[in-house]
Amino acid sequence: MRNIWAIISKEFARFFTDKRMIAGMILPAVLIYVLYSLMGIAFGATLEDDDEHDRWLYAVNIPVSIENKVTALGIDIMHIQEHEIESVKGLIVDREIDLLAIFPEGFDEAIEVFDVQTATGPAPNIELYFNSAEPTSHSAYIAMVAILNDFEASFTNKFDVNRDKLDADLATDEDISAMIIASLMPMLLMTLLFSGCMGLALESIAGEKERGTIATLLVSPLKRSQLVIGKILSLATLSFLSGALVMVATIFALPQLMGGDDVVGANIYSLTDYLYLGLIILTTVLLMVAMISIISALSKTVKEAGMAVTPLMFVVMLVGVSGMFGGGVVDNPLLYIIPLYGSVQAMSGIFALDYSVTNILIASISTFFYACIGGFVLTRLFNSEKAMFSK
Repeated sequence: MRNIWAIISKEFARFFTDKRMIAGMILPAVLIYVLYSLMGIAFGATLEDDDEHDRWLYAVNIPVSIENKVTALGIDIMHIQEHEIESVKGLIVDREIDLLAIFPEGFDEAIEVFDVQTATGPAPNIELYFNSAEPTSHSAYIAMVAILNDFEASFTNKFDVNRDKLDADLATDEDISAMIIASLMPMLLMTLLFSGCMGLALESIAGEKERGTIATLLVSPLKRSQLVIGKILSLATLSFLSGALVMVATIFALPQLMGGDDVVGANIYSLTDYLYLGLIILTTVLLMVAMISIISALSKTVKEAGMAVTPLMFVVMLVGVSGMFGGGVVDNPLLYIIPLYGSVQAMSGIFALDYSVTNILIASISTFFYACIGGFVLTRLFNSEKAMFSK
C-alpha cells in the first residue's frame, strides 16, 4: 500500500505543481458557467426585443370576427387592397412587415353556408405569408394560425377539452427541472470526463515514455501491478475532481440559461441522489482512465497516443448523446451492463429523478469490473519490455 501511495503522491505533485494542468481542470467549468450565462442573457434579450416589437398584420378582406381576436393579442392590422399584395410580400421578405393574410371575399357568409358533407368544392381558403427567419414574423404567424384554428373549431364544436381547467399539466416544477437537466448533463459529463481523463492519462504514461522517465519507475523495487494501481487511482481522482467541477458549474449555470428561473437548480436533488451520481462518475472515470492508459501504453509519444484515442472519444460522445433519445430511462437491467452506455443511463435516471437503485448498482459494479480488466491488461503491458521500451 505504501508503494501505491508513493505513486499517487508523485502524480498529485506533478499535477498540482503545474499551473497549466490546474488551469486545464478549472477552465472548462468556468467556461461552461460563463457560456450558459451569456446564452441566457442573449436569449432573454431576444425575448425582450420580441415583446417590445410592434407586430403588424397586413390583411385583405379580413372579417370583423377574426379582426377582433387578432387585435386582442396586440397585433396591429393594416387593411390593404389586392393590388398591394405583391409589394407587401416584398416588405415581408425585407423583414419590414411580419404577416400577410388574404381572406376570400365574403368569408363569413361562405363559412356559414359551407357544409363538409354536401360540399362539392374545397372549403374557403386563407393565405398566410410570413418570414420564418424573422422571430417576430414567425411568432405572429403562429398566433394567427392558433386564432384561425379556434375559429374553425367554433363552427363544429361537438365537445370541449379541459374547459375552465387552467392547471391541466400535473408535472411539478421539480419534474420539469429534472427533465431539463437530464437532457443536458449525461452527454456533457461523459464528454468532459473523457477529455479530462485523456489529458491526464496520455501525459502520465505516453509522456513519461517519450521523456524516458518511465524506465526509472520500471527498474524501481515497485511491483508493476502497484505502479498501475497507483497511476489509475491518481488519474481517476483528478479526473473525478474535474468532472465534479463541471457538473457543479453546469447545474448552477442552468438558472442563468433559463433566464433566471429559480426552479431549475441543484436543490431538487437529495444527498442520496448525489451519492449515487458520485458512485457512477467514479466508476466511469476508472474505466475511462484504464482504457486511455492502455492506448497510451501502446503508443510511443503523446501525439501518437492522442491520435489513437480520438476514435474512442467519438464513441464516448455518441454514447453520451444516446441518453437524450430512446423515450426516457431504460428499465432493462441487462442494458446497464453495457460499458459506458450503462453509465449514461444511470446518470440520466438520477438526473431525471427516475431511477432504480438496483440498476445503479449494476452499472457501477459492472463498470468497476471492466476497469479491473483494463487494469489487468495495463499491468501486462507494463510487464512487457517491448511495449514499454519500443522506439
